Amino acid sequence: MIVVTGATGNVGRALVERLAAAGRPVRALTRDPQRAGLPEGAEVVRFRPDDPAALFAGADKLFLYVQAAGDRTAAFLAAAREAGVRHVVLLSSAIIAEGADETHPIHVMHATAEREIRASGLEWTFLRPGAFATNAFQWAGQIRAGDEVRGVFADGMTAPIHEDDIAAVAERVLLDGGHEGAAHRLSGPAAISNAGQVAAIGRALGRTLTYTEVPPEQAGPELFPHVPPHMLQSLLATFRDTVGATPETTTTVQDITGTPARPFATWAEDHRKDFGA
Repeated sequence: MIVVTGATGNVGRALVERLAAAGRPVRALTRDPQRAGLPEGAEVVRFRPDDPAALFAGADKLFLYVQAAGDRTAAFLAAAREAGVRHVVLLSSAIIAEGADETHPIHVMHATAEREIRASGLEWTFLRPGAFATNAFQWAGQIRAGDEVRGVFADGMTAPIHEDDIAAVAERVLLDGGHEGAAHRLSGPAAISNAGQVAAIGRALGRTLTYTEVPPEQAGPELFPHVPPHMLQSLLATFRDTVGATPETTTTVQDITGTPARPFATWAEDHRKDFGA
């Protein structure tokens, strides 16, 4: 049995769908099972981090979303191990790299989780993706409303990865073995600017979208409604660093799954309905 936390998130949902389609026993943890909309082949269980032992009966593997257990991660992992879980796969972040700013809140969050996993006694594998293609959902409201997108750093470059490519790697790591002790860095296949992403979404929708750059000092909750206020400045600094930079690209998706990572244009086609098509 594989336990998946964050089962209604972008990566977690894709992973649950893959495991269920393959006929693998999967227990999907969610805070609202009635609204989860997960496949019938999955065992959908209410996630109660205050009673983690009840979540792991019969399980031997765990896919862990970094914020799933919050400050109870160590206890959560201890309960998993006591119940029989032997291998945990963490959805970490490419922000963990040599020379990284270790005070950055996103770095702190993921590095803390990795450290607690190493200390847990469980076998582990870390998946460290860079920019998620799903970050483009930040523009969905503007795109549904019109043809202009306002955002910061039009020329900021990333190599965004499709959430299902992350899930495909996680599936293989969980099912195939041989990845214990590995930290896999994941990316999409090619660099693309923020303005280029918006243009690609427009092409998928059959529309011409324009990207209007907003000075970062004018960026606020209206542009980043889901970003906690205390993290916004750190996030903007990270975005600023992508201007004029060459983002890391890897072949990890193909190396592990046998299928190349999908370009952003494919992601945009896959998510046309999310942008109002």
